[in-house]
Amino acid sequence: MTTVDRRGEKWDRGVVSELNATAAALLGLLHEGPATGGQLVAGADEKFGAFFSVTRSQVYRELPALSKEGLVRLGKQGPRSSQQYVITAAGKKAFKGWLTGEAGPDHLRSPLILRLVHAASLTAKQRTVLVDAARTRYNQELDDAKAATKAAQDPYAKAVADFGQAHAKAALKLLDSIPQS
Repeated sequence: MTTVDRRGEKWDRGVVSELNATAAALLGLLHEGPATGGQLVAGADEKFGAFFSVTRSQVYRELPALSKEGLVRLGKQGPRSSQQYVITAAGKKAFKGWLTGEAGPDHLRSPLILRLVHAASLTAKQRTVLVDAARTRYNQELDDAKAATKAAQDPYAKAVADFGQAHAKAALKLLDSIPQS
């Protein structure tokens, strides 16, 4: 039976349990090997932080749910009581089902754009600080995306890195269009 979840994502209850994008991101990272919650946070930031954010609280909220569903299991106990997680066969199947399923709509969640929408509530100095800080951040993201494009080993990784460049350039263009206060 095919169902559509609250995010517009389709899934087949008879084959895989419902996966949200964050859960799928974690399963994808665990495909590369066992990891602790902290390692998953760092890996998510490194692998797809420019276009899909995963917070520490999301990771630590998702891991017990994935474990309860049988999609991950506890692995080795690490230093300072850190706990590794390992993807199970069911988790691999659920992740593959999510990958091959319909993507659903993309949702842009940009704290910068949200702040710009409400920038009239800021002083001129505060707006300048906001824009300057964002410009610095997006210039760094552009440099990082250029490096990722050069390092890309396959056409999909290259396409994602190219998208990262285009996104950073679009954000910089937005910032450049704002008149100086």
